[in-house]
Amino acid sequence: MIQIENLTKDFGELRVLKGVSLEIKRGEIISIVGPSGAGKTTLLQLIGTLDKPTGGRILFNGEDVGCMNDSRLATFRNKHIGFVFQFHQLLPEFTALENIIIPALIAGRKRKEAEEAAMELLRIMGLEQRAQHKPSEMSGGENQRVAVARALINNPDVILADEPSGSLDSHNKEELHKLFFDLRDRLGQTFIIVTHDDNLATFTDRTIRMVDGTIESDFVKNS
Repeated sequence: MIQIENLTKDFGELRVLKGVSLEIKRGEIISIVGPSGAGKTTLLQLIGTLDKPTGGRILFNGEDVGCMNDSRLATFRNKHIGFVFQFHQLLPEFTALENIIIPALIAGRKRKEAEEAAMELLRIMGLEQRAQHKPSEMSGGENQRVAVARALINNPDVILADEPSGSLDSHNKEELHKLFFDLRDRLGQTFIIVTHDDNLATFTDRTIRMVDGTIESDFVKNS
């Protein structure tokens, strides 16, 4: 589904990624681990088209995203990629339901249709009763589940998660990790997760370890 070919990224004279190549299949849950400064988040940002590589290319279903102009890229990102961050990044003035439907409205979907889809996602998350609550009225774990629902609303090809459980306590962290696998089983969703959580990395389908801008190892868990 996603092919990454000889990806490099420079910041000034500093080369952060040094020829990374990777293939990601639909329905995989992949963790990217490694020390700080290894290039994990940079790689995730490039896959998410939030930045452009210095060299190499990224293909989604055979299409080179590097050939898209900024307008086309923004539309592609909205429809095909979902993002979950360490801190939920929900808009505080909006309810859970309103936060979830924002990407759908940007994509041009009708509000009624978007709200119905959002309510279904809230039911999957076990948060149907929280639809009209604002972020300040929910726990950290609940807010992060809302953020996952927001990432899913446009049925993206892949969800990119950067330390998604980093701000959660141990119970909510475990619940979030279970949710990722449940969503893969229910929806066939693909996840690429940057994490320092060894427990999560142990359970993902693949664990990619990065060191100094390169992939040191790519461990595939036996099914």
